[in-house]
Amino acid sequence: MDKLQEGANGVADQVLAAATTWGMSVVGAVLILVVGFLAAGWLSRAVGRTLDRMDRLDLTLRRFAASLVRYLVLIITGLAVLAQFGVQTASLITVLGAAGLAIGLALQGTLSSVAAGVMLLLFRPIRVGHVVDVAGHMGTVRAITLFVTELDTLDNVRVVIPNAQVWGAAVINFSINDTRRCDMVIGVGYEDDIEQAMVVIRGVIEADARHMGEPAPFVAVTGLGDNAVDITVRVWCAASDYFAMRVDLFKNIKLALDAAGISIPYPQRTVHLVKED
Repeated sequence: MDKLQEGANGVADQVLAAATTWGMSVVGAVLILVVGFLAAGWLSRAVGRTLDRMDRLDLTLRRFAASLVRYLVLIITGLAVLAQFGVQTASLITVLGAAGLAIGLALQGTLSSVAAGVMLLLFRPIRVGHVVDVAGHMGTVRAITLFVTELDTLDNVRVVIPNAQVWGAAVINFSINDTRRCDMVIGVGYEDDIEQAMVVIRGVIEADARHMGEPAPFVAVTGLGDNAVDITVRVWCAASDYFAMRVDLFKNIKLALDAAGISIPYPQRTVHLVKED
């Protein structure tokens, strides 16, 4: 009976010791979780507020950096909780590292787009609202995310391009500068008065309020083609007025030359027929 009593007391002591140990571990784990969650939120907000003061950083990149800090703190918190229960975190980190490497190799295309997205958001060669020509597509930038860049083409079709293709290709940005030069070539007949034609063209340019006085418009004969005398016209304007002014200039120059009796010849050939006896 005494031995039974002693055995029961021993089991009770072991249970009490285990409960005490595990209880302290649970309490410690709960405290670590609470502190970790609070620290993650506080650091995330602090990073977000700091990056918000940097106007050069895109909003998407600021949110990504803040969320990245939060998840890093949560991962560290999770490892600390596991260590509190005696889990060997070193081996766990090794396993996670190997798994991360395997996932990275499997998703290297996606990860390259993420890296390219960070570079696009950091250096900002293109921005939302810019008209660009990139990866064979021309349109207005509607969104730049960590994975893709979205364009609306001139005929209002949405094009989604992986950021890796955008960052790895030549980008033509039509909106980055405030001004643009409009280049046109007008053909005038060889029988017509070239000086008068140039005066007419200059008059059309001066009548358009969208053209810039500086740099001054350029109107000069630059070539003698097969069918016409080539007059090159270069006019500077605001980037936002480029397309509208260009089409209006073509139309008004044609009407003004017609009114002045100056022809714009179309391609033609003279054929000589030789009759053999």
